[in-house]
Amino acid sequence: MITRNSTLLKELQKVVIIVISTLVMAVGLNMFLIPADVFSNGATGVAQLLAALLPPLSTGAYLLLVNIPIALLGWFKVGKLFTFYSFLHVALTTFFLEIVPVTGLSEDILLNAVFGGVITAMGAALPLKWGASAGGLDIIALVLARFSDRPVGTYFFLLNGIIVLTAGLVFNWESALYTLLAVYVSSRVIDTIHTRHVKVTAMIVTKQPDILREAIHQHITRGITRIPAKGGYDYSEKEVLMIVITRYELYALREVIEEVDPDAFTNIVTTAGIFGMFRKND
Repeated sequence: MITRNSTLLKELQKVVIIVISTLVMAVGLNMFLIPADVFSNGATGVAQLLAALLPPLSTGAYLLLVNIPIALLGWFKVGKLFTFYSFLHVALTTFFLEIVPVTGLSEDILLNAVFGGVITAMGAALPLKWGASAGGLDIIALVLARFSDRPVGTYFFLLNGIIVLTAGLVFNWESALYTLLAVYVSSRVIDTIHTRHVKVTAMIVTKQPDILREAIHQHITRGITRIPAKGGYDYSEKEVLMIVITRYELYALREVIEEVDPDAFTNIVTTAGIFGMFRKND
């Protein structure tokens, strides 16, 4: 079982990662995207649009306001700890956006779109590897994905498409096209660091299938197939728990396995596609 000290150490590491990632994101916004009138993806892009249309408040302030109702949704629908760290990411991003000066390093809008997209994506992807997110549309897309068999990436595409379209209608289509470029670059970087849109199949060989199955279902809303198995060396009776999840949920699954049955053997393989039931309540 995981000791109390090791758990506290992991949580401390997660906080440090979030602090670093929020500073990186603020630099990408205030030194590249905002000076060039290029909009980011997700709730940050929404906050940029609101700040441009309603200037009394800054991008950081709008980012915090937009994420308050989203955090409440995530608290009840996604998970309390996940939502806490996601909102912490938002709060720290707001803080650093007020601290880091809005200063353009280049007048080339193309360079700003590319480098701004890369830097903000790094700030958004790092917490994903540690079981948190940048909040905002991450949580909305995750909630929507739990009520359908469509991948999380579909909802990210639709929600970010609204941001690009709004940028074109409200400002100019050149800004919209560069925003689309920044969103594309961000998605590629995030997929490189943490491919959250891809489904994977986890095959868990365990001697405690009942306890582990119950623990998994407390954290992940996916169906599990139980397959009888026997150890090749000791001929002990085991079971293989097969579950298809998004990589967004991979961190939570690993935490549950390490806590409930650290001796379990888990094989993770990329899933090309699925047919039929995907959610537990199907």
